[in-house]
Amino acid sequence: MDNKSFTFWNRLFGLLVFSIALSTYVMTVEPTASFWDAGEYISTSAKLQVGHPPGAPLFQMLGAVFASFAQNPEKIALMVNMMSVFSSAFTILFLFWTITLLVIKIHPFENHKNSADKFVFFSSASVGALSLCFSDSFWFNAVEAEVYAMAMLILSILFYLALKWEKDMNTPRGDKWLLLISFVIGLSFGVHFMGLLTIPAIGMLYYFKNYKKVTFKGFILANLVSVAILLFIFKLLLPLTLAFFGNTEVYVVNTFGLPFNSGTILAGIIITSFFVISLRVSYRKKMVNLNTGLLSILFVLLGFSSWIMIPIRANANTVINENSPSDARLLLAYYNLEQYPETKLFYGPYFSDMYVGQDENNPYKDDKPKYERDEKIGKYVIVNYWQNARINSNADQSGFLPRLWSTEHAANYMDFTKPLEFKVSREYSSNKDLVNQVNQFRYDAIEGGKTGQDYNNFFKKYGRYLDIEKPSFLSNLQFLFEYQFGYMYLRYFMWNFVGRQNDNAGTYNILDGNWISGIPFIDSFRLGNQNEISEDAKTNKARNTYFFLPFLLGIFGAYFLYKRDQKKFWVILLFFLFTGLALKVYLNERPFEPRERDYALVGSFYVFSICIGLGALALSERVRSLNKSKVIEILTPIICLIFVPILMAYQNWDDHDRSNRYTAQSIAKSYLSSIQKDVGSIIFTIGDNDTFALWYAQEIEGYRTDVRTINTSLLATDWYIDQTKRKTYKSDPIKSQLKHENYAYGIRDYIKYEELTDSLRWDIKDFMGWVSSDDDRTKFKSLISQTGGNPLEYPKNTQEMVFYPTNKIRLPVNKENVLKSGIVSEEDKDEIVSYIDIDLPKTGITKNQLLMIDILANNDWKRPIYFTGGSYEDSEYIWMKEYLQLDGLVYKLVPIKTPKNPNNSYLMGRIDSELMYSIVKQWSWGNSDDPNIYHDPETRKNSISFRSNLARLSEQLIKEGKLKKAKEIIDLAIEKMPIDKFGYYSLLVPFVDNYYSISEDKLAQGLASKISQKYSSELNYFSSLDIDLQYDMGEEIVTIIERYRTLIEAILLNKDVEILEPELDKFTSSINSFIFLYGEHDFYTELYDVIYGYYLTKADQKAQNIALRLLNTYKNRMSVFIDLPEEDKIRYSEQIKDEIMDFRYFIELIINNDKSNFAKNIQDEYNNTIMKFKDN
Repeated sequence: MDNKSFTFWNRLFGLLVFSIALSTYVMTVEPTASFWDAGEYISTSAKLQVGHPPGAPLFQMLGAVFASFAQNPEKIALMVNMMSVFSSAFTILFLFWTITLLVIKIHPFENHKNSADKFVFFSSASVGALSLCFSDSFWFNAVEAEVYAMAMLILSILFYLALKWEKDMNTPRGDKWLLLISFVIGLSFGVHFMGLLTIPAIGMLYYFKNYKKVTFKGFILANLVSVAILLFIFKLLLPLTLAFFGNTEVYVVNTFGLPFNSGTILAGIIITSFFVISLRVSYRKKMVNLNTGLLSILFVLLGFSSWIMIPIRANANTVINENSPSDARLLLAYYNLEQYPETKLFYGPYFSDMYVGQDENNPYKDDKPKYERDEKIGKYVIVNYWQNARINSNADQSGFLPRLWSTEHAANYMDFTKPLEFKVSREYSSNKDLVNQVNQFRYDAIEGGKTGQDYNNFFKKYGRYLDIEKPSFLSNLQFLFEYQFGYMYLRYFMWNFVGRQNDNAGTYNILDGNWISGIPFIDSFRLGNQNEISEDAKTNKARNTYFFLPFLLGIFGAYFLYKRDQKKFWVILLFFLFTGLALKVYLNERPFEPRERDYALVGSFYVFSICIGLGALALSERVRSLNKSKVIEILTPIICLIFVPILMAYQNWDDHDRSNRYTAQSIAKSYLSSIQKDVGSIIFTIGDNDTFALWYAQEIEGYRTDVRTINTSLLATDWYIDQTKRKTYKSDPIKSQLKHENYAYGIRDYIKYEELTDSLRWDIKDFMGWVSSDDDRTKFKSLISQTGGNPLEYPKNTQEMVFYPTNKIRLPVNKENVLKSGIVSEEDKDEIVSYIDIDLPKTGITKNQLLMIDILANNDWKRPIYFTGGSYEDSEYIWMKEYLQLDGLVYKLVPIKTPKNPNNSYLMGRIDSELMYSIVKQWSWGNSDDPNIYHDPETRKNSISFRSNLARLSEQLIKEGKLKKAKEIIDLAIEKMPIDKFGYYSLLVPFVDNYYSISEDKLAQGLASKISQKYSSELNYFSSLDIDLQYDMGEEIVTIIERYRTLIEAILLNKDVEILEPELDKFTSSINSFIFLYGEHDFYTELYDVIYGYYLTKADQKAQNIALRLLNTYKNRMSVFIDLPEEDKIRYSEQIKDEIMDFRYFIELIINNDKSNFAKNIQDEYNNTIMKFKDN
């Protein structure tokens, strides 16, 4: 009866918890694609395509099932998102059942004799399950198409099955749970590897169940065996299986001349035969453990079989086919993430390796041989020169546990830990100039301090002359604990169970991305005065506070478990550590990541939620021991429900409610609608958010499939180049003169510049003819021979490396094609140049850059070429920044020269105002102006491009006298990107200026007043901080002041005396607290415009007050110069002249604007000061 009763109540409460979770996520799910990887996952799921490594075939196949329920293409994203919704809701269900299984071990259900006891039992488990349901990171994953929701479902199922196995272990047919566990582990590879992190906990369950006497040695050994099993499955079983298929295929085809795929079929037969024979033999001989082990491995492989989808779909040449893993060898490379930079977890090079030369003993290391099918000879051939193909890291710069490894983040590493120790190398110690420069750098570092970036630049410049010490092991540990454990784990943990400051990415300051509790004295102690935070900080929807309540309840639950069942406590603790800190060790994160990484740590938050459920039960028990009242006993878990999961739901709802938000979708369409239609346009994209969003719009919604989207990062791979040469929907293949053998893996990865004919400027076709040629004259080995060297002393890869003898190339302009394709309008045809001269780097170019040049050379201006503008590097625009035209959100390559803006290098290209106006008016905008949606950080960040480009358009329209259209554009920008929702106020100042320019003074005043209030609010907060914190935040404070000053200058420039005086009052009162950050002299000399503004508004007394302070700073500065020794006066003569000129400018400002005796007094003070200087 007890079992039936337990099952009934367990299912009833489980269904209730599941329903709450499902309802929550259905109500808050994103209705379309979101940012980052979601667009790619939706695209690859709905059409069963091949996404980025290491792949998620099971996720994609299930996604295709969900997508099939969509009523129209625009609903496909919602349906795939719903897969995450259901996965997360089922995770909550399994979490609930897991908690009840754990609790029943401590409190047998038969002890609960009445309904009150049963209610407390199940409601406590509900507290834990719903705490995870409403937690920040888990909820984030639950409402978008990402793998983490389904990965959490697999993890929760695995741990639930493990508890079931433990219950039935050593009983007849008890190992059925083990086989099911093995199968689900195999399935996890089709989603995400997170599920493997349950294996150590499962191993400990086995150990504690079968070894009644627990010893320290046995405990450690059990842990080691569990980790070994994890590594066996992750790093041996599946990779070796794939390697066996790949090696057998190559061997059989190349040795016996059999058709392609013969070896793969044979490998499958061998593996199948092995399991059939071994299972039959072990069964007959009653070798139970061996039979069970073999069955477990077989079931892992059966679960892993979802990966068969990847080569099947890769061979179908799907549009998205990343890495094109069409056979077992390529599938292994895909599994091993060989596309990405290699990282070493336990021993490897530090970032300091880039400053020193190659290893003296082993300068090179082998690459992996890349096999490709040669259809002509019917064999696999190696296409790359793989022996000694890579530069080896310097052994002196390697060490254990290399946390400080990324060369791209060297500066941040040194800021976090300490700069590297260095000295001048012995062979250069006699170079006095070098020694002096090094000593000067040391002196400057001691006196004024040097940043990590300063050290990085110094080491890059002088590294060859220095002996640079690698980071110490202590520095590695410091970074591991301070950043990887502290900032990248503990901070996220506290977000979920204590509170979160805001949704801005953290950069290690007190402003953004921190955890908060809602308890004023604690938060103020850590993050400064929280009573005076800015209005934006207060209203940030992600500012969520739980007052430590979930955290404390979880800690109480963990303590309760420790006291009641230490074995289960160690299982839970190990589970928690492996899904948290151990994962941090494996990920080896760098400062700073492109976005927050809390979503990958939900496994550990799941484990802590178990403790929260146990804490609710423990608290109920504690209350019952103090008061026998049944009412209070029942109320205790209800109070826990209110003050933990319901509080979390209340706090988190507004920043996790993505319902009715279409900003990501509309941004993708805005990019595509900015591009010329039906002329075969090509657009070069850079990162995830511009590429995946476009993929989604084209693949799923069929929007603007005439545009060829080319990701410049992927263009460095042979498989992606091959794919660009195939027709895709309405987009024709790109034209290229490079053949596959010219850019196969390892071929032309880098082309070096060697100055031989620098005075010549090659036609771009001639350049491509040179670099695509396999003639020995184009190879590095010819240069080695010409200089008397022996090419054989170099690796084959170096010998065969192509070089270019001049960096000066010329792109002819086919004017007829330019006009025919609509790249330039007829009205602008007279501005078309005859050619464009391009200066390539004097170092070398990479494969993707070579392909961009190849596309350019063979396009002949027949297809418009665009760039998304995600980067400002010259190479991303093929070194032609002066030949761009801003069309909406994208830059079009045009043969019209537009000189670079000397004041702002980010303002690139010309504007065809009528064309861009028509583009902008077509944008859908989604519902970005809806005040009720959650404007997440990526939505807000995208306003940078929108506002900047619309400001430029409105300025151009004003220049052309099209004032009505200019107002339309300004109004559109303000309406669709509300100030309070999007931030980035500095980008609004041009609109203030433009409103003034079209005589819309009231609109300008209103906008300026709102921006001013934002800046003033931020500065008032900073002024409330302790002086030490103000120094720490000095850079941020000065940045805001200067942005505020730009706004004041805009009002002043337009001489708006109606609001100028109050705005100047607000500005000066806001910045006066920060004189110390500038120094008195620099602070007041920046207030010329303020003085002039006060005079303009007839507030002479206010102008005079500031002028007196400025006069004193000049007098003090002149007195310092007067007292200098004569030789120093000569040395600083230019600076002294500049100071006197500035002083004179200040005096003239007063004389020209002040008609009182004050001006005469100021003039006299100036004359007296200068006279002293002359006399001295």
